[in-house]
Amino acid sequence: MTLILENVSKKFGSFTAVDQLSLEIQENSIFGFLGANGAGKTTTFRMILHLIDPTNGSITWDKDKIDYRKSDLIGYLPEERGLYPKLKVRDQLVYLGKLRGMTKKDAQKELNTWLDRLKVPHYLDKKVEDLSKGNQQKIQFISAVIHKPKLLILDEPFSGLDPVNVEMLKSAVEDLKNEGTTIVFSSHRMEHVEQLCENLCMLQTGKRILHGNLREIKRSYGKKNLRIETDFDINFVKQIPGVLKVQTYSWGIDCQIENEAVSQKILEQLTGKGFIRKFELEEPSLNDIFIEKAGESYE
Repeated sequence: MTLILENVSKKFGSFTAVDQLSLEIQENSIFGFLGANGAGKTTTFRMILHLIDPTNGSITWDKDKIDYRKSDLIGYLPEERGLYPKLKVRDQLVYLGKLRGMTKKDAQKELNTWLDRLKVPHYLDKKVEDLSKGNQQKIQFISAVIHKPKLLILDEPFSGLDPVNVEMLKSAVEDLKNEGTTIVFSSHRMEHVEQLCENLCMLQTGKRILHGNLREIKRSYGKKNLRIETDFDINFVKQIPGVLKVQTYSWGIDCQIENEAVSQKILEQLTGKGFIRKFELEEPSLNDIFIEKAGESYE
């Protein structure tokens, strides 16, 4: 059940929110969208869900358009809160489960399982308005997955969560993928996309500026990051050919280099000068790549 976008555009008057976007998202994968606010991510999600129609282009899932006939197969977590604040967790999530074709008994069972999984079983009979923003986000996540969707769209799913709960939700997302759900999500935190996604798309002002397999994107970028921690002055590294950027710290330096061969030249010049606590070569971060592609820092 491949999700395909072909030359999709969306205009609001004279403003183009999404511009000629083409993507193919394979079944049983995790696909990430990156881009600053206003890049077109949420508009793309709303077109996929058939909440708004594209101005041009086509969107198909399993070779057919997405409409209300497929609503029981799809889960959606919007960036904005969408729960009823004065209703109890039990009442509204069982109700939402029934809207997706579940029996009351099955919805209650699945709800209890998820509340235990996310370590909030005591919120079953609490009103949503009485919960913290982070716990409201957990409940809203459950509302998107309670019916075991085949396609799950998550718009900024980790917003409002502390690091412990981010890891808890990331683990849940990975388990859903392993159980057969295709997951498409956006995040303003690039490390989340790096940790979860096999494939990604970077958007800028509605246009696709980068798309493909994460490993292949990093490999094709060529440049590497190098961290050096020492007990002696290593500012001379800045002068070595192939060193592109250097950030100095009290403990050493982080630098960007042209390729792996440059790291060997640096190591040769460091040898014998003192104790080296760390010499670590890493792939470039998505933020490094975004800066070069988009000409600006994502953050």
